[in-house]
Amino acid sequence: MELRKYVSGILEELREKGEDALTDCMRRFDGYTGEMVPDSQEWAESEAVEEVDRNIFERVIERLLDYHQHQEKRGFAYLKNGSLFGLKEVPLSRIGIYIPGGMPLPSTLMMTAVPARIAGVEEIALCTPPVQGRIPTPILYLAKRFGIKEVYKIGGIQAIAAMAYGIGMKRVDKIFGPGNAYVNEAKRQVYGDVGIDSPAGPSEICVIADENANKEFVLNDLMSQREHGKDSKAWLLTPSTELAAFCDNGQIEISVLDSLEDCVRKANEIAPEHLQISVNNPLKYLDSVINAGAVYFGEYTPVPSADYFLGTNHVLPTGGTARFSSVLTVEDFGKKIAFASLSEEELIANRDLGIRLAAIEGLEYHAKSLAARTPRKEGER
Repeated sequence: MELRKYVSGILEELREKGEDALTDCMRRFDGYTGEMVPDSQEWAESEAVEEVDRNIFERVIERLLDYHQHQEKRGFAYLKNGSLFGLKEVPLSRIGIYIPGGMPLPSTLMMTAVPARIAGVEEIALCTPPVQGRIPTPILYLAKRFGIKEVYKIGGIQAIAAMAYGIGMKRVDKIFGPGNAYVNEAKRQVYGDVGIDSPAGPSEICVIADENANKEFVLNDLMSQREHGKDSKAWLLTPSTELAAFCDNGQIEISVLDSLEDCVRKANEIAPEHLQISVNNPLKYLDSVINAGAVYFGEYTPVPSADYFLGTNHVLPTGGTARFSSVLTVEDFGKKIAFASLSEEELIANRDLGIRLAAIEGLEYHAKSLAARTPRKEGER
């Protein structure tokens, strides 16, 4: 069955039948029939994370905090002609984070929870498929570390539906986190009922390198993203035929171009998730890059460093959407609200603008709303 139609059917079933359908989907797709949330013993046992891993988590969190805290929230307010104008930023009240199944992905949880907490999000619901009936220990440990009290043993389409429609939990305002094709299609279909970060596709890397680059570094970097899955993509853009030949293993799309400038132009056409520039003086090309989820300069900033500990966020646009989408930031966990308060004089002086536009657009009561507000007499003020 076609993916879109299949996912739509599951979502409709969940929306109509609620918790009964959710329990059934958990059984069918996750092979799980137990409680939806970890019990007190499971929470207690999450403290069994080894000390070395705790230290690693804290070092990564510190680096993420350092980078994301520079993303200041900037509202504004000003007075003009006795009137007040402004824009305020407020955090989302409640978000959902989805962590895919299989191997535990603590990096994904850290990459979403850190900016959420900086933004001031108060309520976070976390969904992830159970592994042998349990939440992976690193995930549950980090949930506790970030003060996430709602953790659900739900995966796949049913997790997205539960968060979006409030099945077995309070509904969320926006859903974050990657997933397989079914999860991404579910996120796409519930958009509008809730917000979503982006429908993440297969991982991508594009490397621009020349004859001065370390060939082994370049090949390893390209293959690091290929190992995310068979649909992951890797591009090498280079003016060096020698480097091209070295990296030609049948898994990398290679373009030999006339110059590094041509390589940058080609990269902008691809609009990759990750762009790595491994040449001498790489920062000279910063202003020329206009389409990429993130750019990493120099041989000692490989993409895996960003996947884990660099401090920048690894939640990035894929599938060419870097042409119009951006890296996940603190701003994604909030919203902007415009506000204004017009003085009587300002309204009277400018209402003719609105009255005429309302007439052009055929909106009678828009015009009446403005025209009815006549200047008050001295004694009425």
